[in-house]
Amino acid sequence: MFLSPRDQRLLFATRIVRLFGCGFSAVVLFLHLSALGFSEAEIGLLLSFTFLGDAAISLWLSTSADRWGRRHVLIAGAWLMILGGVTMATTGNFLLLIIGATIGVISPTGNEVGPFLAVEQASLTHIIPDRERTRIFAWYHVAGFTATAVGALIGGVAARELQRHGLTSVGAYRVLFWAYAACGASLAVLSARLSAAVEVNPPGEPVSGRHTLAARPEGGSPGKGTAGKPSSFFGLHSSGGLVARLSGLFAVDAFAGGFVVQSVVAYWFHLKFGVSEAALGAIFFGTNLLSGLSALAAAPLAKRIGLVNTMVWTHLPSNLLLIAVPFMPSLATAVAVLLVRHLISQMDVPTRQSYVNAVVPPGERSAANGITGTARQIGVSIAPTIAGRLLGFAGAAGWPFWIAGGLKIAYDLALWRSFRAVKPPEER
Repeated sequence: MFLSPRDQRLLFATRIVRLFGCGFSAVVLFLHLSALGFSEAEIGLLLSFTFLGDAAISLWLSTSADRWGRRHVLIAGAWLMILGGVTMATTGNFLLLIIGATIGVISPTGNEVGPFLAVEQASLTHIIPDRERTRIFAWYHVAGFTATAVGALIGGVAARELQRHGLTSVGAYRVLFWAYAACGASLAVLSARLSAAVEVNPPGEPVSGRHTLAARPEGGSPGKGTAGKPSSFFGLHSSGGLVARLSGLFAVDAFAGGFVVQSVVAYWFHLKFGVSEAALGAIFFGTNLLSGLSALAAAPLAKRIGLVNTMVWTHLPSNLLLIAVPFMPSLATAVAVLLVRHLISQMDVPTRQSYVNAVVPPGERSAANGITGTARQIGVSIAPTIAGRLLGFAGAAGWPFWIAGGLKIAYDLALWRSFRAVKPPEER
């Protein structure tokens, strides 16, 4: 068993740097594209291409990471993050922005995009015991959401201050995208410092790897580890059916979430209540901070009631609150409901990620994370185009919240029905 505190610290550091950049870029992304003169429908189309490009690149890199080397893939992803930031900072041409956003790594949500999450979580699972996995994932999630919160706050304030000191709105937003590219450069340096212990077969470890038990659908007998064996589908072997079923459900959840990505919600607040960039930054500082605390509460709850139950029964009330946001009569009440929603909304995330890594063999973890993550990316990629059009019609501005909440409720019930009997090792 490899225990590498240094690698754990580096993996946490890469997440913090990356999500800090995603936090401030997501707050201004929709506003930046609007300031360049694009319509809501055009912006929604560009965001959809951004998600589709991220999905394709994530699938390619994450399903190859266990063969090519996890460190190499993380460094490649960092360079794509640099490309995305530089494109947004240097051009106002719609076609070039679509190309840059499709090939590069840009986050419209303020959350993870690219291959990073899949590969980092496979690496973490490889160097920590099963009993610690959900707790470490919860703290990993807290670190990311705290970084996103701070990034959103600083990004909103920076955009305001840069404009006060003479820059146009477009000029101020471009400075922030240069900063996003700089975060990508820092990420490349940190990823290069990871040790070989994060790889699927680090020096001194048997080829079969550690944590070789994997659950089969419907609570069947454990499978064997497949590290080092030829894979049958995108890096998967024995876990293909399980991952396919999870991916389909995750795609529905992500499609629903695509209607209320941070960039869209920020623009909705700007349209309905005239909220400034600095105020938007403060709002999303609060939502992301509460999301981090929500994730932290997931680990002890999952220990008591199980990973799948935690995913489902904490997610349902948060979706009812999401539906309620557009009904609020004032900015204060709308923000209050949104904040309460984020206080419980993210308990499903570290538990979902822990669950996927627990029920597949070691040599398939990067691929499983990548495929389920790509399913989510494809799901979320379709929704912004629809949401953008809805935001362009005053009478339909609340529909993104209602569609998202309703679909997420359906996802929760289907997930519980399908996977409540498939237990991770620590629950058997």
